[in-house]
Amino acid sequence: MRARLRQAAGNYRLAACAPQKFQISLFQIRHDARNLRATLSAKSRKSTNSRGAGKSKRGRKIVRSVARTRSVVPVSEPLTIPTRWVKFICAIFLLPICAILTQTFFTVFARATVTQRLWAGEEFWFFSLGALLWLIAFFGLPRPILIYVFGHELTHALWVWLMGGRVSRFRVSSEGGHVVTSKANFWIALAPYFFPIYSIVAIAVYGVLSFFVNVQPYGRLLYAVIGATWAFHFTFTCWMIPKNQTDLSDQGTFFSLVVIYLMNLALLSVMLVLASPQITFASFGADLLVNFGNFAQWVLDLVGDTRRRF
Repeated sequence: MRARLRQAAGNYRLAACAPQKFQISLFQIRHDARNLRATLSAKSRKSTNSRGAGKSKRGRKIVRSVARTRSVVPVSEPLTIPTRWVKFICAIFLLPICAILTQTFFTVFARATVTQRLWAGEEFWFFSLGALLWLIAFFGLPRPILIYVFGHELTHALWVWLMGGRVSRFRVSSEGGHVVTSKANFWIALAPYFFPIYSIVAIAVYGVLSFFVNVQPYGRLLYAVIGATWAFHFTFTCWMIPKNQTDLSDQGTFFSLVVIYLMNLALLSVMLVLASPQITFASFGADLLVNFGNFAQWVLDLVGDTRRRF
């Protein structure tokens, strides 16, 4: 029994030593594999060098071809200027026109008021009365935001139709609104700020009714409605502009403000001519040309003085 145990123990020890011999054999195999890789790498470098030496002329041709390819100068792209910069420059050139039209408007208005007694006409009084009533309502009563938003978006849609576009969506609420159109430009974007839609609607309704009934007795009412609706447009425009409107920022704020001021002043000039019998478009245009000539002469004198100084 003891002999068998000793024999079994010897077998176990032998089996325990077997992994050591197996590790030695793996080390030898790994060592031989490394030697084999080193030998193959040396042969590969030798064969590559021999091929490079044998084909040196072909390699030089490839280098010359690459050199010719690098000598080609690529065509430069044309210079592009952002649209905002162009609009900013246009707004600067529009400033003298704004100044000339402002001077002309107040000159003609003062002359018509003082010498031609514009203030005594019923057109002036009923227009002023309508504007005054709206100012009281604007500052003393809850503001009709929904009515303004509807007119604002309707003006966008109307100018889209006038320019040949299509309106696919029209949304209005007391918190805001939007229209989805197939065309967009700065006229469409800025139209609600210089186009009094409700005044235009009042004039259009009055004109259409004049074909069917006698609307002459309601002329005073028309002037009052125009005064109230234009004041509605003016007050809401001044109230909405400082509220970071995307209509203005997308077109450039400076450019948008200049266009809005110029178009509103032009509309006021037309209304002044229509409301005053003493003022005609010819007389207003003559005053405008005189002021433009004075401005041009001032610019020439300024340039001449600058040249003499330098």
